[in-house]
Amino acid sequence: MRSVLRFGSILWLVAWGSWAHGAQEAATRKVLWLRVEGALTPVVADYLKRGIEIAQDQGIEAVVVQLNTPGGEVQLTLRLVSMIRESPVPIVVYVAPRGAIAGSAGTLVTLAGHFAWMAPETAIGAASPVGDQGEDLPETINRKVKEILKAQIRGLAERRGPDAVRLAEAAVESAKAVSAQEAQAAGLVDGIAHNLEDLLQQLDGRTVSVQNQLMTLRTRGAVIVPLPMSIVEEILHRLVNPNIALILLAVGVQAILIELSNPGGWVAGFIGVVCLLLAAYGIGMLPVNWLGLLLMAVAIVLFILDIKAPTHGALTAVGAVTFIAGALVLFAPVAKSPFPPLSLWVAGGTGLGMAGFFGFIVAKALQAQRRRSIIGVEALIGRVGEARTDLHPVGMVQVAGELWTAESEAGMIAAGTPVQIVGVEGLRLKVRKWTPSAS
Repeated sequence: MRSVLRFGSILWLVAWGSWAHGAQEAATRKVLWLRVEGALTPVVADYLKRGIEIAQDQGIEAVVVQLNTPGGEVQLTLRLVSMIRESPVPIVVYVAPRGAIAGSAGTLVTLAGHFAWMAPETAIGAASPVGDQGEDLPETINRKVKEILKAQIRGLAERRGPDAVRLAEAAVESAKAVSAQEAQAAGLVDGIAHNLEDLLQQLDGRTVSVQNQLMTLRTRGAVIVPLPMSIVEEILHRLVNPNIALILLAVGVQAILIELSNPGGWVAGFIGVVCLLLAAYGIGMLPVNWLGLLLMAVAIVLFILDIKAPTHGALTAVGAVTFIAGALVLFAPVAKSPFPPLSLWVAGGTGLGMAGFFGFIVAKALQAQRRRSIIGVEALIGRVGEARTDLHPVGMVQVAGELWTAESEAGMIAAGTPVQIVGVEGLRLKVRKWTPSAS
C-alpha cells in the first residue's frame, strides 16, 4: 500500500512539475498587438515597421495586427504587403472588432498575413481600384491596374485554395465583398475568433513558413503586449481627415493675421505656423481638388479687404460663402475615397467662424473711426476747466492740470469761473461758461 501511495505521489509531482514548467514557459511567450483603425496612410507603414523591428529584437512569438480599414492608396498597399511577406516574425492580420471591415486595399493586407482571421459580423472585399481622387479610372488604365492587383491577390490567395482565389479576384474585378462566415467557407481567411484570447488559442500549434523556414506557433496562454501608436504617429494618422485639416487651416490663417496686425508677440504667430503646417500635411495626404484652395484664398483676400476698407460686412459675407464653397470643392474627391468625408456642419461652421472673426475686426475698425479722439489737442474738446484770469475775451484757463491760452466764445468770463472747451484753433482753446445744466 505504501508503495502505491509513494508511486502516486511521484506521478503527481511529475505532473505538477510539468504543468508548472508549461505555465512558466507560456508566461514567457509574448504576442505583440498592433491596432490599425481608419484609412491606410504612410503612418501605418511606419507603425508596422516599428512593430516588426520590436518583435524581432524581443523574440516575440507573433505579431497580431488588428485591422479595421476602408482601404488606401495602391502603392502604399503594395508596400504594406511587401513588409508583411518579408517579415522575419509571423504576422497575423485580425479583422476586428465586430462591425469592422477590411475594405479595398485592406483585403490585400489581410491576405498578405501569414495567417488571416476575422471577428464575427465583419466583412472583407470590394478591392476594385479607383483614381487618386476617388474617381473611376479610364478604361485602359483601369484594366491595367486591375490585372496587376489580380495577379498580386492571386499570389496571396493561392495557398488558400481555388475558391479563395476566385473570391479574391472577384473582389478586385467586380468589387465583391463577403462576410466573415463566407470568407471562411471559401478558405479566404483561416478562421473566425471572438476576441484576442480566442484567436491565440486557435493559432496555437499551427505551422507557418516564414522566410522559407517552418515555424510552429505556441500562443496558448501567451502574454499580449499592446503596441499603441506613438503620440506623433497618432496625431499624423488623425490629421488625414478633411474635417481636422479644414479646422487647422482656418485657425492657422486667423492666428497669422492676428500676429501680423499686432507685431511684436510670438504666441499667435507660432500657433498659426504650426496649424498651417499640420493642415498642409493632412491636405497633402488627401485626394483634393486644388481649385477649392484657390477659392479659399480668394475668401481670405475678401476678408482682409473688408478690414482695410470696411464695407459694413458685405465683403465678409461674400468671403464666408466663398470659403465654404472652396472647402466643399477642395475635399469633394474625398467622398469617393477611403478617408472620412467632409462634414457639411464643419464646412459651414468653419466658414461662419471665419466670417465672425473678421466681422468682429471690421466692427472694431468702424467703431474706431467714429470714436472721439483721445490724444492730442482735440482730446480737450468737451473737457471742463477753470478760468485762471479774466477772459476779455482772451485769457488763461487750466484744463487737465495744464495752462492754456483761451478765448471766450461769448462775452467776458471772470477768473475762477468753470469753463468748457468747445473748440481748438491752433494752440488756442475756444471756451464758454460751464454750468451743470449745460453739461
